[in-house]
Amino acid sequence: MKISGRLAAALLTCAALITTTATTASAANLDEPRLKDIAMQIVSSAENSSLDWKAQFGYIEDIKDGRGYTAGIIGFCSGTGDMLDLVELYKSKKPGNVLEKYLPALRKVNGTASHSGLDPNYTKDWKTAAKDSAFKAAQESERDRVYFNPAVKQGKADGVRALGQFAYYDAIVVHGDGGDKTSFSNIRKRALGKAKPPSQGGDERTWLNAFMDARVWAMKQEAAHEDVTRIETAQRVWLKAGNFDLKTPLKWKVYGDSYTIN
Repeated sequence: MKISGRLAAALLTCAALITTTATTASAANLDEPRLKDIAMQIVSSAENSSLDWKAQFGYIEDIKDGRGYTAGIIGFCSGTGDMLDLVELYKSKKPGNVLEKYLPALRKVNGTASHSGLDPNYTKDWKTAAKDSAFKAAQESERDRVYFNPAVKQGKADGVRALGQFAYYDAIVVHGDGGDKTSFSNIRKRALGKAKPPSQGGDERTWLNAFMDARVWAMKQEAAHEDVTRIETAQRVWLKAGNFDLKTPLKWKVYGDSYTIN
């Protein structure tokens, strides 16, 4: 049967749509349970020098980065507001908890590196709270709301797979998504000056290289973050290998330490 030019064009368009849909359906997304756990392990390797992220609910220390206390599974900070939001959520879930009395102090130190009103017992009480399943659940909820879900949502919108979504997630964890020049949104905006994401017709590898370049620039703006191995000897290694779906085994280095997920 002879097919007209118009019908042939329509069939080609339909075939292209089917191919695109199939590719999208088969693409690995970071919110798949196993990949989400892998993402947490990778972040923990950089934040806590351990793959055991579930052991970090009770972690708390001042790492002298100007953000006060850094704590928990994702590095909630007393100086950046996310720790305050977390403790307020914990109060709503479990009134009278051991951290509730620190809320006035957390409000006062927000935006500073101060420990005023928190010392000397805040770190001890944090570790006590970390044994409570309600506090663990609150940490996971805030991690998802503030960091993980926005990163995955933007990654999907940009047409990048698990690796790209992880690159976004790690950037939001370290830099937040406020209005300063090193925030996630401004890192992405800087990358847009060099390349386009797949959703805008760009090549995924080229786009992620541009994003990682912008991220390296942002890291080097702060002395506390000038070590960029979490990008160069981890994310960039997987990108060069074309491992867009974060397929295991994964091997990488952070701060000179080697890690493997099989």
